[in-house]
Amino acid sequence: MAERMIVVGGDAAGMSAASQARRRRDRTDLEIVAFERGHFTSYSACRIPYWISGLVPERDQLVARAPEAFRDDFDIDVRMRHEVTAIDLDRREVVARDLDGDREVRVGFDTLVYATGARPVQPEWARDDVAGVFGVQTLDDGAALLDWLEREPRPRHAVVVGGGYVGVEMAEALVQRGLSVQLVEQAAQPMSTVDPDMGELVAEAMRGTGIGIRTGMKVTGLDERDGRIAAVVTTEGPIPADVVVLGLGVRPNTALAEAAGLPLGPSGAIRVDRRMRVPGVPGVWAAGDCVESLHRVSGMPVHVPLGTHANKQGRVVGINIGGGYATFPGVIGTAVTKVCDLEVGRTGLREQDAVKAGFEFVTVLAESTNRAGYYPGAEKMTVKLIAERPSGRLLGAQIVGRSEAAKRIDALAVALWNGMTVDEMTALDLGYAPPYAPVWDPVLIAARKAVDALAGTGR
Repeated sequence: MAERMIVVGGDAAGMSAASQARRRRDRTDLEIVAFERGHFTSYSACRIPYWISGLVPERDQLVARAPEAFRDDFDIDVRMRHEVTAIDLDRREVVARDLDGDREVRVGFDTLVYATGARPVQPEWARDDVAGVFGVQTLDDGAALLDWLEREPRPRHAVVVGGGYVGVEMAEALVQRGLSVQLVEQAAQPMSTVDPDMGELVAEAMRGTGIGIRTGMKVTGLDERDGRIAAVVTTEGPIPADVVVLGLGVRPNTALAEAAGLPLGPSGAIRVDRRMRVPGVPGVWAAGDCVESLHRVSGMPVHVPLGTHANKQGRVVGINIGGGYATFPGVIGTAVTKVCDLEVGRTGLREQDAVKAGFEFVTVLAESTNRAGYYPGAEKMTVKLIAERPSGRLLGAQIVGRSEAAKRIDALAVALWNGMTVDEMTALDLGYAPPYAPVWDPVLIAARKAVDALAGTGR
């Protein structure tokens, strides 16, 4: 009899694991059943703001592979609109609810892959049933928001609550649709994934497009009129709103795991080993936004929910279940985003992360241009480096610029991944031509400035 592999969650990590396992083992040896509570598999949630703005016109462009493709091309039994409600490790079975058929199903497993992703943070005040309040975690969420935006009377005033990646991208998307937008953030500036000085550059760019930035302000409730959203109530008073979008971040979706007795780490996500096995629970694996990873710089367990990691981790799981050998080496927190006319990139530790990890360090800000200053289209770029004292090892980097910032953060990520010092970085053989970089690339200028700071000769 074939071994049965059950996958809980049909997005990046789960379906990557399923397809990789299938490539190595056919149906006579391994039966694969995947449960997904939504309507889509393998889709890109990070593209939803571009769909809302109209930059990506069709929803199907956000789907990498439909359920039918997994069934036909990979012989995977994909069960859509099936929500797993319990995992029984003693009986080695999962319990799922067929949401369309309104019936319960139980399926036994030999191998289980837990890939439930993350769930959006939803405060108590957002749990009231008020029409016009939306999250943007799934394609179904995006479709519901688009329907509201196109329904008469069409909304004119939007409030985005939360200034992380999703919040700032959704604020821009709604401005592009012609709405008046206010972004409310409890912290001192949006984009808390970078340090405050770099976040202020992002805030300036957003204000330049007409987005109102309300920082240091906490949302406490919602006002409604005839069951529809009318205003967001804050510690500084109400803000009128016809539509509200929540961008308060996510938490690992571990309720099922915790109920089943799977171990959670200090980040609140599931603990896994380097091969993505759940320790102490034979035959159970986990991957994606529900697991914690090792941060290669701080050495600490972290929860970094990104599709890049989810796909890699799922691949590792599938290779191992398929009979191969693979490990996931950890993360350094590299991320990029477009905010209005800015590119924002970060990798490694922020200042507060370095303090928490116990490092002594120096920080430098270097301003340069993305190409030779005399070449048409040269734009200002700000690079921030954090380097360990006294070793000079790069601990983190952030870049904000109007062009080619995303390209350069990757060079810094490679340096960070390989443990380079800022002194070693000053000699990096980076490409030069006036249309693409000045003679001294912004990365090299920042590295030189960090070397001076470590020597006590910098400002």
